[in-house]
Amino acid sequence: MPDFLHKPTLTGDLVVLRPVTEEDVPALLPLFEDAETNRLTGNHTRFEEAALRTWYGSRGAQDDRLDLAVVERATGRVVGEAVLNLWDEPNESCSFRIGLVPDAAGRGLGTEATRLIVGYGFASLGLYRISLEVYAFNPRAHRAYEKAGFRTEGVLRGALLWEGERVDATVMSVLAPEWEAGGAATVGP
Repeated sequence: MPDFLHKPTLTGDLVVLRPVTEEDVPALLPLFEDAETNRLTGNHTRFEEAALRTWYGSRGAQDDRLDLAVVERATGRVVGEAVLNLWDEPNESCSFRIGLVPDAAGRGLGTEATRLIVGYGFASLGLYRISLEVYAFNPRAHRAYEKAGFRTEGVLRGALLWEGERVDATVMSVLAPEWEAGGAATVGP
C-alpha cells in the first residue's frame, strides 16, 4: 500500500511541491474566490476562510491522499495545490487534480507541478493509473495535461451543469508503463 502519510517535498526548475498547511490559506483563497477559476474547475461551492483553514490544517494526517502546495521557486509564493486523491487500493489508482491562482496560469508552473506529483505517484507510491477529468470549456488545461503525459479516454456527456448549460467532461489518464516509457517526455514541453 502506498505511504500517503509521508508528505514529500518535490523540487523542479520552476516549482517546489511541499506539504500544504493551514498557513497557505491566504495565498490559496483566490482559487476559491475567482469566478473564472470556479467555472473552469466546475466548483459550485463557496468556502469560508475558517473552513479552509480547518481543511488544509488536516491534510498532513490523511493516509489516503496527498495534498501538496505548489510554490513558485522564483518568488517563494504559494500559487496553488496539486492533489492525488480518491485512492482506489485494489486497482492501484488515484485521481489527480491541480488548481493554480489566476495570475499563475500560462507560465508552465502547472505542467511542471503535474509532472512532479505524477512522477512521485508512480515511482514512490507504486500507483498503476492516475486519472482526471477536465471540462470542455477548459482547453488550456486539457493541453497542459497532454503535455504532462495524460491521454484522453472518453467523454462524460453533460457531466456538469454550469449556469443552465450542460458541459462535457473529458476523462484522461496516464499509466505507469507509459510514464516509465517516457510518456510525458514524448509529448513535449
